Amino acid sequence: MADDDDELKLETRVGLPDALRVLLEELPRAGWEAHPGFHGLARFWMQRHMLFRQIMDALTEEAELRLDAQVSADRLGARVNRLGGMLMSTLHEHHSIEDTVYFPKMQVMEPRLLRGFTMLDKDHHALDEWLNRFADASAGVVNTPSRDTTWVFHSELERLGPLLERHLRDEEDLVVPVILRTGLQ
Repeated sequence: MADDDDELKLETRVGLPDALRVLLEELPRAGWEAHPGFHGLARFWMQRHMLFRQIMDALTEEAELRLDAQVSADRLGARVNRLGGMLMSTLHEHHSIEDTVYFPKMQVMEPRLLRGFTMLDKDHHALDEWLNRFADASAGVVNTPSRDTTWVFHSELERLGPLLERHLRDEEDLVVPVILRTGLQ
């Protein structure tokens, strides 16, 4: 069982195990947008995830510009305050709705993916720890701007980014096929 847990742990997972790819094989990613059920909840889900990716990209770019002395500490602080706050609040809201509304419904609709929804819930808890580190690093950039606090912030982005991307991709690969197959709205 420990190997199973390691296979699903966010920090070590390299993708969905084959047993959780059953619907993805029936409804591959390449055909999602053409599917008649895509326009609605599935599209909205993908748009929210794209927003998270765009914010992470923008924050990374701003931190790199600051490290290269191409933008002021004030500008970075303002961007981190606005975009970092948006990332934190929208991610927490998104995860809360998933955990309390959508995942329970999807588990009933697709019980063979229960292990996957349990994995996603665990991801949310793991991401909370990383988001707390991100929040601390963001506060440093906003409240005590320096090259050191910018480096710490950039380092936290580099740690959080791949974990968030792994989670978003795996969640999409589980959730969107369920939505397309069941017509959930």
